[in-house]
Amino acid sequence: MIAYIKGKIAYKSRTKLIIETHGLGYEIEISLNTYNKIQSADEAQLLTVQIIREDAHTLYGFAEGDEKNMFEHLISVSGVGPNTARILLSALNPAEIRAAIIAEKETILRNAKGIGPKNAKRIILELKDKLLKDSGAESEQIAASLVADNPVREEALSALVALGFNKIQVQKTLNTLLKDSPQVRDSGDLIKMALGALT
Repeated sequence: MIAYIKGKIAYKSRTKLIIETHGLGYEIEISLNTYNKIQSADEAQLLTVQIIREDAHTLYGFAEGDEKNMFEHLISVSGVGPNTARILLSALNPAEIRAAIIAEKETILRNAKGIGPKNAKRIILELKDKLLKDSGAESEQIAASLVADNPVREEALSALVALGFNKIQVQKTLNTLLKDSPQVRDSGDLIKMALGALT
């Protein structure tokens, strides 16, 4: 089992890295969350999960332990494979996924490509109790604050996607803006803020 890989970044994209160490290059699949944390780095140390199948041995890498733990939780759910888990971790950060599961907000999970109604329900059903046990009552408060239905966010998301922006990038930008500026109540203001961050 490979616990982590540390070395020089020989190749980098939003979904994949090659880390060179001791003359070997390790190809590692990553989420946008991890990419955003290491995008300006020349070297990196990533925690890893190795998935072994008959036709492939694939390494998935994570900049933080919280993301790795959430990935392992997600792939433990029947019907959720590593690529689906990685897509979900690109659309939302681990705290947002945890909050959505605890608050039973299927629609938030379904914003990620590949997560349909059945998968969203199964994720909530299989992981809610585990996540509550792991993080205690604090998670209920996090859930309440992070995943309250937000029509302003939804309007801004629809408008920005219609303008041609990538949905996952827009979701991440809006999540960040609303965390930093929770007082925003107008979708027009939120769209202007997001355009400034996206362009």
